[in-house]
Amino acid sequence: MATEHAPGAGEGLEELRRRGILHVDMDAFFVAVEQRERPELRGRQVIVGFPGERSVVLSASYEARAFGVRSAMPMARALRQCPSALVVPPRHTLYYSVSRQLMEIFGEFTHLVEPLSVDEAFLDVSGAVRRLGAPEEIAAQIKARIRADLGITASVGVASSKFVAKIASARSKPDGLLVVRPEDTVQYLHSLPVGALWGIGQKAGEALARLGIHTVADLAHTPDSTLSRALGASGLHAKQLSWGRDPRRVTPVREEKSVGAEETFAVDVADDAVLHRELLRLAHRVAERLRASGLAGWTVALKLRYADFSTLSRSHTLSVPTDSAQQLYAEARALLLGLGTRPQRVRLIGLRAERLERGTGVPRQMSLDMSEENWRTAESALDEVSARFGSGTLRPARLLAPDARDRPARSHSPVMPDGPPLFPADDDGGRGH
Repeated sequence: MATEHAPGAGEGLEELRRRGILHVDMDAFFVAVEQRERPELRGRQVIVGFPGERSVVLSASYEARAFGVRSAMPMARALRQCPSALVVPPRHTLYYSVSRQLMEIFGEFTHLVEPLSVDEAFLDVSGAVRRLGAPEEIAAQIKARIRADLGITASVGVASSKFVAKIASARSKPDGLLVVRPEDTVQYLHSLPVGALWGIGQKAGEALARLGIHTVADLAHTPDSTLSRALGASGLHAKQLSWGRDPRRVTPVREEKSVGAEETFAVDVADDAVLHRELLRLAHRVAERLRASGLAGWTVALKLRYADFSTLSRSHTLSVPTDSAQQLYAEARALLLGLGTRPQRVRLIGLRAERLERGTGVPRQMSLDMSEENWRTAESALDEVSARFGSGTLRPARLLAPDARDRPARSHSPVMPDGPPLFPADDDGGRGH
């Protein structure tokens, strides 16, 4: 645990507390964990993801990013830009295990921790400055603990608001620490390109550029009426941010709304057997994630996207929540069969557990022969093997060696909740895991 420090010379507690918001963001998280486990990958061009024309990059090492590789980029494009890259299949169970350790470290410094994803969180350390020192000292201690305990690195932004702290962490990557003092906030923001503001993506940036707005300072001095015409309400919100106005507090509790997995097939599929096998694969991914998070779902949802990109979904609510792959599969399969004859081939199939609650004390459906509990025991053993040796090392016999024509492109992260995502794919702020 970090040792006590007195407040900085010449600075009172209230002054220190004013800049007590930290945004801690791991550097290329998925890749960093893989490099920790496999030292031979260090210093190399590494991409975490699955090969395939429709798959995407989940994470890229900084060596690969030098070639323009980014998270969510199509894998085919990434390999064209960085042909010597080594593609490593993801091990989500391992990543979530490291993430739990990361959140435990945060909790030792403050109880005000708001996770944003598997590898980043806001921390309010304003109440800890008397005990641990200035916010930047606390940030340095957190970085040191992460390096010592987890063997990976983090970048940290320190500011008086969440928005500015997040910008600061992104601007300090990799393995950096950037402090933006309250009195310097507006000057710092006004030095940045307008795209640094939340909500200003490519299209919004192009619309602003047509008005001659290229920097945050430009936007800050643009009349409200002009911004409203160009961007609607989001334009006025961006203007508030441009002056450093972000009153949101760090909110410690952010429950996941759902946990799901979906796959895009390399070739559109009409065969029920292929779809059923893929549902079983997805059910194991979702159940593994549920158990890793101590969650269970009351509702099972099926998603289908047809060849023409039309999409439908169906769901069923259970009598008791589940984290069992076999039960998720059975319910999703029943939903699929209930659709009857499909009008087209299937491009994408997805499975999601919804209405989640913590697993401790949750009632479970028990069969007379204890088969459900036997399945859960077997699946928990699969979790342990996957965490140690990688996903897919041990799996149900039905999932072994599918025909290459059936094999999905694996274009989606298999454990992505919706809502404000608690565990999204490694993005690193244009960063990538």
